[in-house]
Amino acid sequence: MRGIIFVVLVLMTVLLVQSSRLNKRIEAGDQQISELQSQTESEEKRTDEIKDLQSYMQSDEYKEQVAKDKLGMVKDGEIIFKESD
Repeated sequence: MRGIIFVVLVLMTVLLVQSSRLNKRIEAGDQQISELQSQTESEEKRTDEIKDLQSYMQSDEYKEQVAKDKLGMVKDGEIIFKESD
C-alpha cells in the first residue's frame, strides 16, 4: 500500500513540474504573439504610408514640384525671384 502511495506521489510531482513548464511555455508563446501582432500593426501602418506616398508621387502636384525644384522649370507667366548672395 505504501508503495502505491509513493508511486502516486511521485507521479503527481512529475505532473506538477511538467504543468509548470508548460505554463511557462504558454506564457512565452502569448508574449511572442503579442509582439508579432504589434509588429504586424506597425508594418500595416508603414504599408499605408508607402501607398499614400506612391499616390502622391503619381500626382500632378508632385510632378510640378519636382520640375520646379530639381529642373528649375516654371509655368507660363510665373516670375522667379532669387536672393542675391
